Amino acid sequence: MSLEISGLGFGYRTHKLFDSLDAPSLRRGEVTALVGPNGVGKSSLFRLVAGLLNPSCGRICLDGCNISGMSDRHRAERIFLLTQHTAMRATLGVFDVVLLAKRGWRGGRATGDDIARVEQALEELGIDHLSDRLVTELSGGQQQLVALCQALVRDPDVLLLDEPTSALDLRRQLEVMSLVQRVTRERRIVTVTALHDLGLACRFADRFLLLHEGSIAADGSPYEVLGAKVTSDAYGVRLAIEEATNGAIMVHADLLEPRRSQITNS
Repeated sequence: MSLEISGLGFGYRTHKLFDSLDAPSLRRGEVTALVGPNGVGKSSLFRLVAGLLNPSCGRICLDGCNISGMSDRHRAERIFLLTQHTAMRATLGVFDVVLLAKRGWRGGRATGDDIARVEQALEELGIDHLSDRLVTELSGGQQQLVALCQALVRDPDVLLLDEPTSALDLRRQLEVMSLVQRVTRERRIVTVTALHDLGLACRFADRFLLLHEGSIAADGSPYEVLGAKVTSDAYGVRLAIEEATNGAIMVHADLLEPRRSQITNS
């Protein structure tokens, strides 16, 4: 049971992002970090997997089923995308917004189980005290937590997180990624997250995929991918990896020597 991407093609007008992208099988119960510099197409790849964009060629399959053959409703129930832009404009309270996400397209009255699940999710993320607040009154970081809460109560098969900690302070980043890691393993979800903070990604991801020049250029453990020359080349920095005494992986980056032409022209 897994998510598989093969021969994927996509681009915007004259700018081609992917020609024939293949991604190794993404397994349930694992957190995969999708890494790479800005502009390589991480957000676009997430939108393709979620069915919000249509590829020019190729296949995206979940447990052997091509997502292009799923109805919008079925696909949305199985695949949840949390984007990095989580601004909420609905004049609803936090509890109601999360409950609507839990109910999805089912309609009718919420059950006792629905309400209990929403209460549990809000408590797990430490935002149960915001239940009665309007989402429009919340800070960007608080709205990001509400959006993650919506994702967790939906119980998707695939959870796509595009910079899920970008608006959070350090403590919240650790709490959120710890919860994501635990839920991924307990519920056997395919979780893929894009993170610019490579140290945070190392701490919580089981696997790294490097997206570079339209393809998956490296695949493996944090050590394997961050230690690969192609990763340093992709970011334009010299990467060094160090394991701290507490087991955490620390990532150090240094600028590569500038080219002579850059010095001359500066």
